[in-house]
Amino acid sequence: MVKQTGRDKPIAQNRKARHDYHIEDVVEAGLVLTGTEVKSLRQGRASLVDAFAAVRGNELWLQGMHIPEYKHGTWTNHEPRRTRKLLLHKDEVQKLIRAVEAQGVSLIPLSLYFKDGYAKVELATGRGKKDYDKRHALAERQANREAQRALSDRNRH
Repeated sequence: MVKQTGRDKPIAQNRKARHDYHIEDVVEAGLVLTGTEVKSLRQGRASLVDAFAAVRGNELWLQGMHIPEYKHGTWTNHEPRRTRKLLLHKDEVQKLIRAVEAQGVSLIPLSLYFKDGYAKVELATGRGKKDYDKRHALAERQANREAQRALSDRNRH
């Protein structure tokens, strides 16, 4: 099998993350996976809805990500919501740990994809939005949509 170069289409995306958090910094991390997890991911089956990254010692771990069991797996099948280790350079790990130690900063996975044959997670540091921030963002998006619609209607006539 020939390795593909570049980034493939996303396997899973956490769309709600950009709605719930102010995204500050984004990094790409590798994942430690078992064989049946990779096979399940290649079928495009995963969910990042409840996922988050946590610090344990000097390592980062991804918790809450759901990768369903591989349909054709045997007794070697994996646990769907097991904790998975994130692979980053030591300086990147230290930078993220310092960011998490700052008050109110969380590590949120944004997307999961294959790059050059390896499973990768786009991990972001972010601060939680308040309800009024979310409403303001929605109102702003709605206003922009209406302005674009008005411009396109004006250009048609």
